[in-house]
Amino acid sequence: MADRLTLEIATPTRLVVTASVDEIVIPGSQGYFGVLPGHAPFLTTLGIGELMYRAGRDERYLAVSGGFAEVRNDKVIVLADTAERPEEIDRARAERARERAERRLSGRTDEEVDYTRALAALARAVTRLMTAGRLG
Repeated sequence: MADRLTLEIATPTRLVVTASVDEIVIPGSQGYFGVLPGHAPFLTTLGIGELMYRAGRDERYLAVSGGFAEVRNDKVIVLADTAERPEEIDRARAERARERAERRLSGRTDEEVDYTRALAALARAVTRLMTAGRLG
């Protein structure tokens, strides 16, 4: 059994992370799950949330949404619709997106509201703000 995992995170436009890690916590569509070396293989869909990976005591975070994760005993491949590091997130834009989604969900708008879409937008904005806040 391997003592570390190879992690690859990619979006349709770029390779975001390639690293050797000790642990990964991923937002699956049915909830968060953790992966350690030697994990049973499986394939799952991603939800919206914060992905964490750890090498030694160093923890890193990404805001991710949508896509797939393939877990093997020694490798995890994440193909995400979006993946952003904390320093890549525009906090002001994320805050505006959160406010817009909250307005739609509260009914304080004249437009027809797609609640499922508005909830997803709110979850993405809150995740982006949480991840951006890790910069300090």
